[in-house]
Amino acid sequence: MKTLRAECIHPGAAVLGEGPVWYAGHLWWVDIERCEIHRFDPSTRADNTWLLPSRVGFVVPSARGDFIAGTQDGIGRFDPGSVAFNPMLNPESDKPGNRFNDAKCDPQGRLWAGTMAINEQAEQGALYSVDADWRIRRQVVNVSISNGIAWSGDGRTMYYVDSSTKRVDAFDFDLEQGQISNRRTIVTLTEGYPDGMCADEDGNLWIAIWGGWCVACHDPRTGGRLAKVKVPVRDVTSCCFGGDRMDELYITTASRDLEAASRQAQPEAGGLFVVHTGVVGCGVNAFAG
Repeated sequence: MKTLRAECIHPGAAVLGEGPVWYAGHLWWVDIERCEIHRFDPSTRADNTWLLPSRVGFVVPSARGDFIAGTQDGIGRFDPGSVAFNPMLNPESDKPGNRFNDAKCDPQGRLWAGTMAINEQAEQGALYSVDADWRIRRQVVNVSISNGIAWSGDGRTMYYVDSSTKRVDAFDFDLEQGQISNRRTIVTLTEGYPDGMCADEDGNLWIAIWGGWCVACHDPRTGGRLAKVKVPVRDVTSCCFGGDRMDELYITTASRDLEAASRQAQPEAGGLFVVHTGVVGCGVNAFAG
């Protein structure tokens, strides 16, 4: 098994850094608890910040040139230029204790976004799909902590994480209809909890391990671990590929649950990290609407 080490490129001290997305030469990411959207420029290491009205779980680009953000108050359009957030829909308006967490767009440009209870109460969330015309469908119910999503290269398999299960599951994916079926487990962790994840062009999954001090690369066809990226922070939250060659893995982390002594021992907690993987990753799909 190959072992790599990540380097801190931005000691941002995020409370709950999450949702990295490489888009147009920048790394977009969020600090959920501070209600912030960030744009990091690796060439200058400058980090711009926008404040939203409530906790923000994800930000993804859209075909219109703006972004789609998921928050404690639902999903809306975010325009960095005007700093406007325009709510579009909230399928859980009857659950004020829930918020949106991780999300990705499939190869057809549908948004797949999950929810969870802010207090992490079990089975209060769900996984939704949102079409370009903003039709929303609930796809998975009784979710505890909806997290990483990725697709196989041919688009016929969707991978999904509900962190509390300590598993990565796979679904058969109907790309034309946007339907999932035949759920099964492909990876089970014995240490830490799977969080955000992404895929590379070889079809392997790179999984951030909350409580595990690492990102782990697994072959979804066998479940076997192929590589490990060590991170000097206990709570590793998500990852995505980026850079000019799409061979750099960018990693977000959290400082939320660290006590004073742990913070001193992990001074880079909440920072952004990067590692050159030697493999090429898959890029982001934009929302079609």
